[in-house]
Amino acid sequence: MAVKNSPAALPLFLVYSALNGFTLSVVLALYTQSSVLSAFVTASAMFFAMAFIGKVTKKDLSGMGRALRAALFGLIIASVVNIFLRNGSFDFLISIAGVIIFSGLIAWDNQKIRYVYERSNGQVENGWAVSLALSLYLDFINLFLSLLRLFGRND
Repeated sequence: MAVKNSPAALPLFLVYSALNGFTLSVVLALYTQSSVLSAFVTASAMFFAMAFIGKVTKKDLSGMGRALRAALFGLIIASVVNIFLRNGSFDFLISIAGVIIFSGLIAWDNQKIRYVYERSNGQVENGWAVSLALSLYLDFINLFLSLLRLFGRND
């Protein structure tokens, strides 16, 4: 396994998270408080459930990870197409697909974390830790945004 180690990894992760927080605050301002809270609570519960599954399952999820990454690529293409189509039904389907894809990615990424930790005898390099944390962070944010589009009511 290649070692990811960069002194810039953690500061870049923090800067990215701050910029993402600013962007999210603009998006969240478009929704009611109850919609945001419902989406957040649901995303949190789903995140913990899928993280637990990824941690305890004995089944190798690497095949699922490859399929989910391919599905994510398709989801991105569908989202770009729907920017021009502006089809509410298609947006609904994209949101449901996002919930399914990111739920699966949470389980897969958690299993990957366990695998990296076990292979490195508990001595995970800083760059790996940041990379794995970023994966989980993005999984959660995208799951939350998909749920927000499903639950969301605009002010």
